[in-house]
Order: sequence, then C-alpha cells, then structure tokens
Amino acid sequence: MSVIYVQFKKHIVLRDDQPLRLSDVINVISDNQEKQNLDQIIVQTQQAGQTDSRIIDGLMIIRLFKKHYPNVSVRFIGPTYTFVYKKRKKHPLAKTFVPLIWLLLFIGTAMTIMNFHHDVGMQEVQQKLHYIITGKESNYPLLLQVPYSIGLGLGMILFFNYWFTKRFSKEPSPLEIELFKYEQDLEQYKYQNTFKNNDPS
Repeated sequence: MSVIYVQFKKHIVLRDDQPLRLSDVINVISDNQEKQNLDQIIVQTQQAGQTDSRIIDGLMIIRLFKKHYPNVSVRFIGPTYTFVYKKRKKHPLAKTFVPLIWLLLFIGTAMTIMNFHHDVGMQEVQQKLHYIITGKESNYPLLLQVPYSIGLGLGMILFFNYWFTKRFSKEPSPLEIELFKYEQDLEQYKYQNTFKNNDPS
C-alpha cells in the first residue's frame, strides 16, 4: 500500500456555479500518479440556498481516496479541515459607504484623542514645557503642539504600516495580527460547533 501525504489549503473561495474539486481543497505529496487526477475528482457541487461557508474535513477526504484509490494510505500534515466560502458579490452601494464609514471613523478617532488629551491635561503639560524651554508663558504653545500633532499622525501611520494601499515594510501590522487571531478563533469555533451539533449523543 502506497502512502500519500495531504495538506489542507487554508481557505477556498468559489463562485456559485463552480464545483469544488479535490485539487482546490488539498495539496498532495506522492511518488505515484494520484495527484495528477485530483482535478477530476469532485468533492461537492454548489447548490442553491447553500450557506456562505462549509467545512471540508479529513474524513471526507479519506472517503474520497478510499473510493478512487483504495490502495492508498492517507497521512495528514497540519490541520485536518478547511473552510469553503462563497465568493461574495460586491454591493452596488459599496463605494458610497466607504466615504461615510471613513468620516464616521475619523470623527470617532478625533473625539477619542481629544478626550484622552483633556483627561490627562495635555494642554497644561505643553504649556509648562513651553515655559521651561522658552521661559515665556503661552496659552497656545504652537511650538510644541504642531510637531506633536504631526508626530501623532505619522506614528499612527507607521504603527499600522499602511499609507492607503502602500506598505512600509513586509512585517504585519498589529491590526493584521489581531484580525488573523480573530479569524482563527472564529473558524475553530465554527468547526467545533458544527461537530457538536452533529454529535448524536
């Protein structure tokens, strides 16, 4: 009996009319010819009213290999499941929502920063620093406030590692890491919850 090593792909995104083939789901390492025929094996076909996400697990893959290659022993590398998502159609008003969401986030962020500065007494601190540096009192120490404001904006840009679509380095930003963790936790919950609901006990 030959051994075939199988690694699930992390995500699969399909159109409504696109069948799910075995080559879409897994990567295969084998000395034999099995991996050349993966495109011909259909795992599932899209059905009307099907949910936006589905789980393909190791048991389904083993059944397919037992059916098409009965003399093959399957060994899994890494996670033993993956998620299949439907390709979402863009909402016709999506471009209209973007400026509105941007404006809402801008106002909310500005209020948060202003409230924080008010709570910690940033105005008084800058006034005292201005007096220490220049020896003159000023209610609006622009010598400190202008560089501070510019530095605050630049710091946020460098922190998130993005300027519109431009990245400053290949390192992921903290926001990307948190989104990745959230996505992992969400998929783990979906996976466990699916098998919990299917448990006959």
